[in-house]
Amino acid sequence: METNAVRTYGIGELLDLARERAVPVVRGIPDAALAAATPCAEYDVRALVDHLFQVVVQFQRLAAKEASDFGGTVGVVAEDPGWRERFAREADRLVAAWSAPGAEEGTTGGMSMPARLVGAMVLLDLTVHVWDLARATGQDFSGADEAVVAELAGAVDELAPTARKMGVFGEPVPEGEDASAFERLLARTGRDPQWE
Repeated sequence: METNAVRTYGIGELLDLARERAVPVVRGIPDAALAAATPCAEYDVRALVDHLFQVVVQFQRLAAKEASDFGGTVGVVAEDPGWRERFAREADRLVAAWSAPGAEEGTTGGMSMPARLVGAMVLLDLTVHVWDLARATGQDFSGADEAVVAELAGAVDELAPTARKMGVFGEPVPEGEDASAFERLLARTGRDPQWE
């Protein structure tokens, strides 16, 4: 008997797919590009890498239903010459944290949001901010895996109204008729998929 069931991926599996694309981009950032502008207007490359570090570390805590701390700035790039490999290790830990039994169950974080939606938030950062970094540093970034884009499309629908009020997402950008699903996702977060 044939089934047409659509496979549901765990957040840990999706983060693993995103990590596979993210780590080479972070490793490929040259020191000379750290002051370059990014599509994420309030961050240059150095500040965006530091922000991504903070997200990757704090969302490990959220996976374990522990309190997170997003206050203050993180200066990993300035403080640790091995920041590229440190990012790879923290990304591995993030995948492990969200792959642990129970990570997606219940609620987590200060606002007691559904844990799977919180996991989708870090998946969004690990996908979209890595695209930002690739664009800013002239690296190829072919997009995201289909399963990742599918998960993020639903999450962006749910998060967008609040995210726009808080200034986390910009207003949607018009998308071309031939835009890919990933480009449409970028446009919905307020990014111009053609940014250079």
